[in-house]
Amino acid sequence: MASLAAAEPPGRRAASRSPALGPSRSGGERRRNSPDTAKDALLRSVDLNHVITLLKGSGSKDLEEQLKTLKKVVKHFENGLPLKNVAQITEILNLCAEKINEQEAFTEPLCELIKLFGLPFQKKKSSDEVNYSVEVSQSIAQLGYLMRVPSSQVKIQICKSIVSFYNIELPGKLLSGYQPASANYKIHMAEEGGLAEALVLSLALVENQLNEKLWVLKALQHLSTSEMSCRQMVKAQAASRLCLYLNGADPSGQLVFRSSDILWSLLENASKEEVVNQLSSLECVHALKEVFVDLVTRGFRHCDHQLRNDLLVIATLLAKNPPVPMIESGFAKLLIILATFTEVKLPNPLVKGFKLTYSYEDFEMKKLLFNIIAILSKDPSAAQLLSENHVMPALLYYVKLNHQKPGFPGWSAAQYEELQLHAIAVLASVGPVLVDKYLSCQANTLLLVFLEWCIGQDPFFGQGHSFHGTGGRGNKLAQMRYSLRALRSVVALYDDAVSMNLCDQGAISQLLDILKYAADKAKENEGTILLEIQADILFILSVLCENDVHRKELFSCEGIDILIPFFKMDPMKLYSGLGHNCLLLSALDCLWSCVIGCYIAEDSFIEKQGIFLLLDLLALKENCNIILGILVEFSDNPKTTLHMSIWRGKRDQTAANLLIQLWRQEELDLGVRRDQYGRIVDTKRPIVTSFQKLQKVIPVPASCPSFAIMEISESIRAKVYLLFCKLGFENLPGLSAKDFVTLAIIQRYIDFKIGEVWSEICEEIKEEFRPVTSDERALKIISCISENIGETVVALQTEVLKIQHHHKIQEEKEAYKEIQATQTQRELIKISWENFLTQTSNYEALKKAKRLRETSIDASRSKVKNQNVPEHSTDTPKLHRTIRPGRFVTVDSMPCQHGGGPADTEHAPRKSSVCKGAFKKDQKT
Repeated sequence: MASLAAAEPPGRRAASRSPALGPSRSGGERRRNSPDTAKDALLRSVDLNHVITLLKGSGSKDLEEQLKTLKKVVKHFENGLPLKNVAQITEILNLCAEKINEQEAFTEPLCELIKLFGLPFQKKKSSDEVNYSVEVSQSIAQLGYLMRVPSSQVKIQICKSIVSFYNIELPGKLLSGYQPASANYKIHMAEEGGLAEALVLSLALVENQLNEKLWVLKALQHLSTSEMSCRQMVKAQAASRLCLYLNGADPSGQLVFRSSDILWSLLENASKEEVVNQLSSLECVHALKEVFVDLVTRGFRHCDHQLRNDLLVIATLLAKNPPVPMIESGFAKLLIILATFTEVKLPNPLVKGFKLTYSYEDFEMKKLLFNIIAILSKDPSAAQLLSENHVMPALLYYVKLNHQKPGFPGWSAAQYEELQLHAIAVLASVGPVLVDKYLSCQANTLLLVFLEWCIGQDPFFGQGHSFHGTGGRGNKLAQMRYSLRALRSVVALYDDAVSMNLCDQGAISQLLDILKYAADKAKENEGTILLEIQADILFILSVLCENDVHRKELFSCEGIDILIPFFKMDPMKLYSGLGHNCLLLSALDCLWSCVIGCYIAEDSFIEKQGIFLLLDLLALKENCNIILGILVEFSDNPKTTLHMSIWRGKRDQTAANLLIQLWRQEELDLGVRRDQYGRIVDTKRPIVTSFQKLQKVIPVPASCPSFAIMEISESIRAKVYLLFCKLGFENLPGLSAKDFVTLAIIQRYIDFKIGEVWSEICEEIKEEFRPVTSDERALKIISCISENIGETVVALQTEVLKIQHHHKIQEEKEAYKEIQATQTQRELIKISWENFLTQTSNYEALKKAKRLRETSIDASRSKVKNQNVPEHSTDTPKLHRTIRPGRFVTVDSMPCQHGGGPADTEHAPRKSSVCKGAFKKDQKT
């Protein structure tokens, strides 16, 4: 450790002065100075290097001088150690610790010096804390190593000084020119130096010394508030060491209290897995059990009950780790018996003397015990314990109506409701493990009766305070939620006895009523709990009705009407995050299990436009694989194909177009190679995916499916192909040329898949052995056939594209002709308008136009003249207008053929008033 020079060099002092003593004696009487001046003089007069040299000297004649010098040092630093002198003081401590083995007289000075570390450190500059951090951290760590000194007084003083790190009291006076270090400086230095690890290791030195052990635990309690210190303690195996000391004799009870508090801090601030691993030994679990039993049977104080619950939480964490010997130690059996103590009421010597006081601590213990049962139910080896100790009847004790009245002895209404919900939640974990006990205790009957009460009109106001009571304030939704969860967990075993027991009691009809009730409630206020309730009911119904036509017929009576609205769900809800997507999946699963396979149910669903709803869902591109599978199952019904042909989606989309779009998207996701027009690129392996290309040839037994076969179940392409086999590949409306290109691939899907399988067979054969000539020729022919099919499809696709290209060209020509005719018409109109304007401003042009008109009129007249028909003049007398004539003209009457007189105007058709008005207007003009 580095030595720091004293404030004043010894060479400048008088020769007769002792370097370790006070002011000089050569100047006669000592000057009387003020207290501060004296303190400064004393500071300058102490030479710590000389003290170290003095302590290193040997001989009994120096003992008195050494002790006096140490007292001077303690007196000198009674208000705190300067940071620059901490390293030297630590060296003095180590020298004193070595001398204690020979001279016990050094015990008191050593304790006094250690006490100095409990005082605030002094710094002269703000940078001292950083500059001396290494020396200070190492010095504080030395306190932990000084625990090896065989003196109880020294060990206790070390612990007291460490505790004082966290209870800093400023001294009455400070050294002149110094100020205290930061409040957390010592704590930080203790963390850096690894003091916590050293203290944990020192526990072995005080194993049989209760008082010293309690002081070490008290110091560790304070150190365990830091994450870094907790990690150091775990590194020193603190958890296992502390747990083994729990059984030590201690009338005060501090040993258990402080040890459990440190264990809690380790679990919170260090690696929980590492702490649990350290506590996993049989010795630790047994020690924990003995302490717990003692607190349960003999602890009557409030603090005893709290400590009991703290140990129970630690036991819970241990129970979650399967390798922990909870069963071998008997701890698991004890906890199970305590959990069922009040419900079963069977005498047991393990809990003799235990009385439930219904206090808050007992209530917390009850919940913790229920939680441990749920954890133990996940361990198969604990099933026999759960069965033998009547866990199932104890949990079913709470599956009953809430009939408590004010003033009922025991738990309050809120506490009973919380325990009830917790017990039913645990039943969901225990039920699948103890199926026989579940059935023998008539759990299905109790749950169905309880569910009937949940949808009944009986007044009940749930508190909804607890975790399990979420969303159940003022209603019975929490009870319904956990009861259905318990039913679901048991039904999910697909046990015929459970399913038959439920169906014999009319569970299908009752569950449909509950489903309708929950759906109606969801319309008022939709939440996650109601969505979960509906999803659980749909799952239970799916399991009950699967593979049983009679049950499907029972479901179809009311179930289809309840099921249809789930498929009309607003698509935006699927992205709300509340659970609508899970609810839709449950509804699809229920449709598959409860409707398909029963002709009555299928016809009812199709007649209620169910196929249209499924196609609407399919158009959303969500859950495509499931919906396509359902449609494939429905396609055996001839009505399905008709409804699929009739269906029209957005923008008049047809079912065939939708299926082709899904096929293209699937191939894009799978990395199937296609050119820019959608044609086949690799004719040898037209539908192989990128994943299949990366896979090496692995010879497998004939019973194991290859990659080509497994791809069928994982991809939607096989389902799309099957649906087109029902719809047909011709006369499909609403398809573009690109769709027909894709349809050519779909039509030959099964041929391509067969070729793919044969390709795998060839590769596997070549990996194992060389085929004979005939087999090799056969394999080559098969490979050529597959490739020829691919080339045929490519040719067909090319032809389709050519026809489309020609059709587009024809359409462009027609469009161009229309544009050209329109443009010609516009030019003619423009010329006509220009001619008209010319006639209005140019008299010569007007005369020319008139001559042209006359010529045209003459050319249009018949060359054969009729003597009986008069000629009419085409000239308008006194014409002074340059505009064209109006719509009406005046025509002279035809002469009578027999008399030549005027025509009979009475029998001539009269002109309409509109025509007369227009004619008069024309005359005025």
